[in-house]
Amino acid sequence: MRLHLPPVGLSAAFFDLDKTVIAKSSALAFGRPFYRDGLISRRDVVKSAYAQLMFRLGGGSDEQSMSRTRDYLAALSKGWRVEQLQQIVAETLEELINPYVYAEAATLIAEHQAAGRDVVLVSASGDEMVRPIGALLGITDVIATRMSIVDGRYSGEVEFYAAGPSKVVGIRELAAERGYDLAQCYAYSDSVTDLPMLEAVGHPSAVNPDRALRRAAVENAWPILEFRHPIPLSRRLRDRPAVPVAAALSVGVGAAIGFAIYARHRRAKAPA
Repeated sequence: MRLHLPPVGLSAAFFDLDKTVIAKSSALAFGRPFYRDGLISRRDVVKSAYAQLMFRLGGGSDEQSMSRTRDYLAALSKGWRVEQLQQIVAETLEELINPYVYAEAATLIAEHQAAGRDVVLVSASGDEMVRPIGALLGITDVIATRMSIVDGRYSGEVEFYAAGPSKVVGIRELAAERGYDLAQCYAYSDSVTDLPMLEAVGHPSAVNPDRALRRAAVENAWPILEFRHPIPLSRRLRDRPAVPVAAALSVGVGAAIGFAIYARHRRAKAPA
């Protein structure tokens, strides 16, 4: 079953990033090069690897745990040189992200763009990571976590934490600036923490949803999409005519964000 995306005027499609557009955590993906360049410690690498395993097994983090980690993340990234982080991302993007972009997501993004909609990536990961990933997909609009920068280094303060309800704040600000009618906009996410984002638009869809989001999607008669085919860009371009649109089945500064969220979430749930 194909999604019908008629041409429109001022409208947008908002995509969560991790497990919606890419098959892994964007923040966790950069753990190894961050360690190699001295931004994180060996202990942090171990935490990151464990968190990545939990992520692949379907574990997640709720809004409360993400909020609790915000100050920790800011403190961890304090003193990092912004230029160094940007260079690491640029040098490793092809290896760490490109092979994991869902073919179904890339096709759906292209269809929205062909229909005249702006496409916006919305992610709790840092802007310095999300924006290059967007460029890889031909997306220029990004709503992501922004850290305060002083003299070219992260100061340890969070200017905007793009998680949970805060995503809606960013979406509404962009809609007011661009003149979007949110009732005519689309949104896609895998996590129940993005329920506010999905509820803010007229056309929400759950993508590879966790259990709680799947339940909400069924209750609200939202489309549930399954993205299963991460394919490198070169292959997507070569095989584009054969790439399927996702089947509708029924009705986020640096690597620190990822591993801190998931590691802390697991510790909080562990028995005393």
